[in-house]
Order: sequence, then structure tokens, then C-alpha cells
Amino acid sequence: MNTSAKRALIPLGIFLALAALLFYGLQLDPRKIPSPLIDKPAPEFSLSDLKDPNQTLTRDILIGQVSLVNVWASWCPSCRQEHSELMRIAREYGVQVIGFNWKDTRPEALQMLQRYGDPYTVSLYDPDNQAGIDWGVYGAPETFIVDAEGIIRHKRVGPIDAQVWAEEIQPIVEQYRKGKS
Repeated sequence: MNTSAKRALIPLGIFLALAALLFYGLQLDPRKIPSPLIDKPAPEFSLSDLKDPNQTLTRDILIGQVSLVNVWASWCPSCRQEHSELMRIAREYGVQVIGFNWKDTRPEALQMLQRYGDPYTVSLYDPDNQAGIDWGVYGAPETFIVDAEGIIRHKRVGPIDAQVWAEEIQPIVEQYRKGKS
């Protein structure tokens, strides 16, 4: 095979390699993105309370009981989709649900809570992604399970519905409520 024939095969080789990568990527579940924060302390933060801008909230709110830290925004359709399930979880299971209002405006976020109810014990307000970067947030909704010692045990990307709660989130919450690590 001469040199010009070999050069002609290079684009074909590149195309086949890219096609293989694309095929592999299509097989992956985008919700199963590993977080480097699993089994590590939740990042420090100092953010204002969504409802009370004069109150500063820190990582200390995560110490003492298992918490769901739910990243949400009023502009997020999937957040509205999961909202009623979060209301049910907070009401029926007594789980501390911490809101992490992300890249939102305070008036619109408060309007959403007023309209649909407020499942959150408290909501952090992070309009500029100040703390979101440290938490590895890249979209909403995302939910972190944080144990009573402030260690992140699980991250869920995407909305929570009854099935996700029963099969994925609740077993982990119960495991850490019982003090198992």
C-alpha cells in the first residue's frame, strides 16, 4: 500500500474512533455521574437564608441529623416536578430537607415556595454559584444525602419521585439514621 493510500485511511480511522466513543457514551446513564465528594465532609459554606437575607447559614445546619440537601431553582421544570414528592417526604418521613436555591432570584424563588409549598427546613440562597462550585453542582435538581456528622453519602442527579425515593434515597437515609457507616 502506498503512502497516499495510507493517508486516505487516516480520516476513516478517526471517524471510526469517534463513532465508537459516541456509541459507548450513548450507553451511559447521565444520572450516574460519580461525585468526588462521596464519603467526604460537606464543603464549608456561608450563605444567606432565602427567606431571611440577614441570617447567614453555614455547614453547621447539617450536623446532628441526616439531611437531604436539594439543589433547586424556580426556573427549573424538573424541580417543580419533584416538589410535591419533597413535600411528602418532609411530611411523612420527618427527614430534614435543606433547600439549596441555586442561580435564582430571591423573589421568584420565594414565589415558587409560596405557590407550591415549602418542604425545606431552611433554604440556602446561592444566586451566583458561590457554594455550588464547591459542591460540584452543575444542574438542578440535584440531591445530596448528608449524614449526621456532615459527611456526603450519596448524590442524586435528576428529580426525585416516589420510586426514586423508595428504591434509591430512602434506604440510604435509613441506613445513616441508624448510625451505620
